[in-house]
Amino acid sequence: MKVDVVMPKMGESVQEGKILRWVKNIGERVERDEVLLEISTDKVDTEVPSPASGTLVERLANEGDTVEVGTVIARIETEVTENIPAPAPSAAPSPTPQQSPPPVREETPIPSPVVAVPKATSPSVEAGQLVDVVMPKMGESVQEGKILRWVKNIGERVERDEVLLEISTDKVDTEVPSPASGVLVERLANEGDTVEVGTVIARIATSTVAMQATQAPAQPVSTGTSSVESSVRAQQTTNGTAATPSVTPVAPAPTGTTKIPRQHSGRFYSPLVRTIAEAEGVTLEELETIQGTGLEGRVTKSDLLRYLEQRKSRRQSVEVSTPTIAPTPSPTIPPTSAAASTATTPPQIPKTTWGPEVDIIPMDRVRQLIAEHMVRSKHTSPHVTSVAEADVTGIIRAHQLFREEFQQREGIKLTLTPFFAKAIVDGVRQYPMVNVSVEGTNIVVHRNINLSFATLLPDGNLIVPVVKKAQLLNITGLAHAITDLATRARNKKLNPDEIQGGTISLTNMGPWGSLFGTPVINQPQAAIIGVYAVQKRPVVKEINGEDVIMIRHMMYVTITYDHRVIDGALGSSCLRAIVQALESMNPETVQL
Repeated sequence: MKVDVVMPKMGESVQEGKILRWVKNIGERVERDEVLLEISTDKVDTEVPSPASGTLVERLANEGDTVEVGTVIARIETEVTENIPAPAPSAAPSPTPQQSPPPVREETPIPSPVVAVPKATSPSVEAGQLVDVVMPKMGESVQEGKILRWVKNIGERVERDEVLLEISTDKVDTEVPSPASGVLVERLANEGDTVEVGTVIARIATSTVAMQATQAPAQPVSTGTSSVESSVRAQQTTNGTAATPSVTPVAPAPTGTTKIPRQHSGRFYSPLVRTIAEAEGVTLEELETIQGTGLEGRVTKSDLLRYLEQRKSRRQSVEVSTPTIAPTPSPTIPPTSAAASTATTPPQIPKTTWGPEVDIIPMDRVRQLIAEHMVRSKHTSPHVTSVAEADVTGIIRAHQLFREEFQQREGIKLTLTPFFAKAIVDGVRQYPMVNVSVEGTNIVVHRNINLSFATLLPDGNLIVPVVKKAQLLNITGLAHAITDLATRARNKKLNPDEIQGGTISLTNMGPWGSLFGTPVINQPQAAIIGVYAVQKRPVVKEINGEDVIMIRHMMYVTITYDHRVIDGALGSSCLRAIVQALESMNPETVQL
């Protein structure tokens, strides 16, 4: 069967994307979640993963083409009919993608990558009369979204860009606009369903003929990935059998969890990885020991295959050596895997019976995601915190002197946060090796300082918007950016790209009276700077060679950093530069 690849929606206001580069050519095999092409929008440049495993048989747009969101740009022949050696003859007459006519819907069902839904169409439905609505990709690391609410019901008319439904991801809650004007004729997922990115979740009829064609009784939604993933699982099982030595096993079957969940211990496992793991008998405990090279430490297909090869080599070496030693069963996992599993998996706390004098409050979805993110960060980075004290008397005086004039001129309140943000940016510019990320064994040095800042939401949860290219902004520019992002964050109006791409973070705990803390690093960043409550304290200052006790406004500043790539000397030096930038600000030097 053929699976459509559509131009994804990369933000609420994004209606089109430009194809930068095709990574795969026609006739090449592509795995599910493998990069298929690269696109660019006015919001972000990103990679588009394949929605299914198979062979690329059609490319309906060229590099450099600008394509509307929701348009089919390629087709993949899945394993169900992949034994055909060449692309379907219907694709042959098209010499170039530009000369090919608009994609015509086939009479046979075209399954989505995740939800197999037979199409209720008839031969009277012409090309372009039914428009698929797909689950949009709301960030590079986002693989799924939860449908919160359908705004439109089946049979209702919807205009292009009108809100069709509301979704929630681990990055942002947002509205999904309609990609075309017409009538909503199918809803392929219910409220509360969690759907993978790229899955068709609804269809819109853009003509009367198409509406009539869809009046046939709709087939029930078949959840899961039975048609595609079963063939993948069968193929992987066959490959695994062929690769296994035909000798009597000397190791007992692996014990542990054989059903691989989508997420565990803050780690995401793609459908392809889960399929291969289950087919090869890799347990969840073994997967936890594999060092992932993917985004945020995820285990990729190549990581898993490499592990399987190593496991196979270990088994063979044990089998060869068995005749010369006592016939003891060989382990099926590395000797260090148990220790590694203990290091990466949090200890299971036994359930406690509290009695009747407690209130049980289930975590909401956002709080669960925050919890997973915090645990994953602690498991990923060895955290070290350095502390310093800053005299911010000059900032307090400047703030008191300029805040009224600033509000009248700029229309927003002037808080202390933009002063702190400016000092952090100035300090980090002097030590660019703090503005880094870790990818496997590589250090990624970011040229721009994209400053993330923690924002408290009305429901008590946190979100971390990003001020892009903060090194280009003065205090006024930072004040506008922070106010705008924080306001829209509290109103759930942020775009997906406004909460990703951060390179270093600021957390301001001063408004809640906190004097000192050790914040958790916001992965995949390598450092987070904390600023705290400002207090008047007696401080000894040297003036003209004499020690004088003065009343000053003092504040603690911390930097928590990833000790894999940032040592104490570098972290402390950057902290010192930030303190110097804070103490140099006063009414005479501040530029607003």
